[in-house]
Amino acid sequence: MAQYRDRCAAGQTLAGWLDPAQLLDPVVLGLPRGGVPVAAEVATALHAPLDIIVVRKLGSPRNPELALGAIGEGDVRVLNHDVIAAERVSPEVLRRIERTERTELQRRAHVLRNRRTPLSLVGRTAVIVDDGMATGASAAVAAQCAREQGAASVIVAVPIASPEAMRLLEYLTDAVVCPYVPPLLGGVGAAFEDFHQLTDAEVVNLLEQ
Repeated sequence: MAQYRDRCAAGQTLAGWLDPAQLLDPVVLGLPRGGVPVAAEVATALHAPLDIIVVRKLGSPRNPELALGAIGEGDVRVLNHDVIAAERVSPEVLRRIERTERTELQRRAHVLRNRRTPLSLVGRTAVIVDDGMATGASAAVAAQCAREQGAASVIVAVPIASPEAMRLLEYLTDAVVCPYVPPLLGGVGAAFEDFHQLTDAEVVNLLEQ
């Protein structure tokens, strides 16, 4: 049974789990595309600015939904070595996948920012928001990007996550906030009644609001 009507409703629930008193001059960072409507609700509730942090999943050739790892802006990369071994992906194939995704990452960052300068994270709390975490690879890369950009602390907040992703992110962040952690995660989309694929235009519109 779905836990949330849509991403906006999930963001409103998630915002209630964050304590503004624990956040130092926060910046809310949505992971495009699906994390941005969730992040927009969190930013509104916290009276905090909204920006994006662009990452790309490195999908397995046999199952693109399965993350071999993820990459982020500034040549940041996190690999899931267990998944790479299980999927028998060679270094050469992995490099080819990464080249393709790096090109798409740069295109997406250019389009979504629409000439806006990224907000400074120096000395601030980066609140990284996505619509859910299956492996946690994308959020792990985003957390690493935020640290490299000078964030004083990094919090990852998602409406649904697997136990494995929660354990991974606990080691990489100052806090992980998630209202719904089912023991077996069939898929992030199962938690939502409406889980449509967002367009670039929808994301740009949310950021410009």
